[in-house]
Amino acid sequence: MADQLGTSRGTRHAVVIGGSIAGLLAARVLAEHADRVTIVERDRFPDEPEPRAGVPQGRHLHVLIDGGRLALEQLLPGVVDELREQGSPRVGMPEDMVQWQGGCWYRRTPATAYLYTGSRPLVEQVLRRRVLADPRIGTVEGTEAVGLAGDAARVRGVVLRERGAGRNKEPRTLEADLVVDASGRGSRAPDWLAAIGAEPPREEVLDTGLAYATRIYRPGPAQDGADFIGQYIVPNPAQTYAGVALPIEGGRYLVTLSGLRGEEPPTDGDAFEKFTERLPHPVLRDWLAKAEPASAVHGFRQTANVRRRYDRPGRRPAGFLATGDALCTFNPIYGQGMSVAAISAVALRDALAHPRRTPTTRRVQRALFHAAEQAWNISAGADKNMPGAQGDAVRTRVADRPAAWYLQRVQDRAPGDPVVGAAFRSALSLAEPLTALFAPRVLGAVLFGPVREAPAEPPLRREADTG
Repeated sequence: MADQLGTSRGTRHAVVIGGSIAGLLAARVLAEHADRVTIVERDRFPDEPEPRAGVPQGRHLHVLIDGGRLALEQLLPGVVDELREQGSPRVGMPEDMVQWQGGCWYRRTPATAYLYTGSRPLVEQVLRRRVLADPRIGTVEGTEAVGLAGDAARVRGVVLRERGAGRNKEPRTLEADLVVDASGRGSRAPDWLAAIGAEPPREEVLDTGLAYATRIYRPGPAQDGADFIGQYIVPNPAQTYAGVALPIEGGRYLVTLSGLRGEEPPTDGDAFEKFTERLPHPVLRDWLAKAEPASAVHGFRQTANVRRRYDRPGRRPAGFLATGDALCTFNPIYGQGMSVAAISAVALRDALAHPRRTPTTRRVQRALFHAAEQAWNISAGADKNMPGAQGDAVRTRVADRPAAWYLQRVQDRAPGDPVVGAAFRSALSLAEPLTALFAPRVLGAVLFGPVREAPAEPPLRREADTG
């Protein structure tokens, strides 16, 4: 079969473009099917957990949600404990969080979901050490991919060029039986495919123009009686500003502020803190007034939801796959990227090892597409309602209206109803499918139950402690 991927039946060499989390986890899976796997990375991997140029969002807040945690444990058993040992905090939702969403404060009932909030460089380092300990996996660092070798029928390798002054800049070809693009949001693979006579994928885009800025702080003394670990003020169409404060390793906090197109948060320190006055409550501003800045402010503006439809029919070569942000990237404010990378790697594993289905390129690519679909529905579904949203994925179909009506009722009840709130969190954390919102107990509460009272002010103490 021309579309035969061949990974489970004799692939000699697989190449992964990008040493991102998606790339590392893809390499981990491919090592079970190939004689050797090579990760091509434009940066040089640091010895310590520190930001690198190839991950421009690496200085900003990253969270590992439950769906990603469960997937990581399947791929690298014990790795979440390693993250904890290296200092990654764990934040229980809603118990540990002062959260404002949908115009309401959430009750701080016992946790039903968890966020692991270690910094992106820490997460990468822990995963990289585990993955690269496998002797079947090697790296080519300080080298960028600039094209594909092969033709419209089959990819046979990747064209590379070394980076840095004084190095040989002549392109060379690294032959491979399979090439996986995990190069991230800025993937050039559509152009590379066109250059070998293949058909690039159609892109779906939804862009709110959201921009955010982040700064590291050391926390000051707690407010009287306060016992929260984090804060999260979530934007909505009526209130478009967001503020998040979550702990990272070393007793520090990352604070991220965001606004839409034309209302971007500043990167000047004093102006950054003044921007918190736009939030619907001064709770984060008051926290910052006691905290000590520990870094400069870093901005980021590439936040569009972009989905490349490699899953659809087209004149595309066998032996090429896309995963991670190179396939589907989300507005980072929803904290899905690392978890979708892990969920996608599990989907890759399952597709390659399926006992009855030959792992053709298209079949495996469709599995990767479906692995990211729930996160896309959440992120793009929320963003299409934001003012000024642009792109071909903004349009709402008539068939979507009943679901939107039901989901609005879910969101209205989630702050005050622990049953609805738990189901809502399980879906948002990708631990359960969206159908969990239609379980009988949840369905009854959503359709027939009242909107329970939510806190009128930020709940600075856990409910369990208030008697």
